[in-house]
Amino acid sequence: MRLEPFISENGLEIYRTVVVPIQNNVYIVRCFETGDSLLIDAANEHQILIDISSQLKVKTIVETRGHWDHVGAVEELRNAGYSVGVAEDDARMLPSFDYLIEDNQTIAIGRLRFHAILTPGHTPGSVCFTIEGHDLVFSGNTLFPGGPGATRFEGGDFPTIIESIETRLFSKLPPQTVVLPGHGPHTTIGEESPKLPEWIARGW
Repeated sequence: MRLEPFISENGLEIYRTVVVPIQNNVYIVRCFETGDSLLIDAANEHQILIDISSQLKVKTIVETRGHWDHVGAVEELRNAGYSVGVAEDDARMLPSFDYLIEDNQTIAIGRLRFHAILTPGHTPGSVCFTIEGHDLVFSGNTLFPGGPGATRFEGGDFPTIIESIETRLFSKLPPQTVVLPGHGPHTTIGEESPKLPEWIARGW
């Protein structure tokens, strides 16, 4: 399988593959200097993800939430030797995992430093990831172009996700930050933050 980076900038490359059945984005972030990588969301199609992980020297996998469509390949990836991390409040939703991700935790992959931001609302244990020195945030199902992730499923809560987006993303990240969600196209903090009152008014 020939892989081409989706984003390439100083010090890192980001690869993206979209897996069925719900068109989940799976991101692999590679440290350009060492070649080591981190995979975000082992959603499905495990053999594809195992092949990519081998090629890109994936060192660990992190989950942005525990819903079934984002963790479908977790067990197979763990059986292939990759460790999996998830926030405590979503851990019970996974078939298995190796470590818990805490708020503000730093995960080092090569020269890259990933920072976890707990953003409950879509699920109690939803978590986003930024990368030190880069204007990027992997938002899982917390933030999309046009609004927050769905809160109608068990464990979801609309006021909570709004608070997470407002206080943990919009107020902390610069406008040029690229938002890489769990489904669909990317956006920026500057594009989405002015729409917050509209989302609150409509209630979803």
